[in-house]
Amino acid sequence: MAEVAITVPCYNEADRLKCDAFVDFVRQHRDVVFIFVDDGSTDGTAHLLKSIARSEPNNVQLITLETNRGKAEAVRQGTLSAIAAGASYVGYWDADLATPLHAVMEFVGELKKKSDLLLVMGARVQLLGRTIVRKRYRHYLGRVFATVASFVLRMPVYDTQCGAKMFVASEPVALAFRDPFISRWVFDVEILARLVCRGNVNPQVAICEYPLFEWQDVKGSKIKLKDFWIALWDLGRIHFTYKRC
Repeated sequence: MAEVAITVPCYNEADRLKCDAFVDFVRQHRDVVFIFVDDGSTDGTAHLLKSIARSEPNNVQLITLETNRGKAEAVRQGTLSAIAAGASYVGYWDADLATPLHAVMEFVGELKKKSDLLLVMGARVQLLGRTIVRKRYRHYLGRVFATVASFVLRMPVYDTQCGAKMFVASEPVALAFRDPFISRWVFDVEILARLVCRGNVNPQVAICEYPLFEWQDVKGSKIKLKDFWIALWDLGRIHFTYKRC
């Protein structure tokens, strides 16, 4: 296994998957492996993933889930595979590349600079000198969600739901991914709860939010407005599951 292994969950991504971007990246970074998890896709996603794997068999791996089990399980399966294979850094990245791949090495660089860090999380913060393009209503719903998530987690987190995260492969991280998640979509919040509850980590020391230089909404997102209310319900479930920590 290469030093860095990144899980890319895929469900019906045939129209959004930028195959050339992934291939070009691994040709420039031979220490990075992508683990694509096909989460029961019913379009041409499987064909595209096999094409990527054939072009770069040493840097691309495929995991196929026969039925759709949700992003949480797809990410969990890929991450556990990466840890078991011996990668030093494991992460997950949205297939649409809303976060450009060049940020991968920025995240790894942050983890290498600070020995106490276990997790670097992308944060979509609109600052001068950064290009964050996001639909206005999704931004404001995100701020509401983040406020509730901070209450549930009892930590001042700005953006739990950015689909770009990188971990140090370690016992606390393995424990965080060991069991299936409560939620199919807001499992990112549960990962943070598990790191604190199971891994006994100090979030102010072990977790860093990294303001992205680029992020852009990509057409075709599976998240709909109604999912916001489901997500809030799942936050409640996470709260009652981990509130004693």
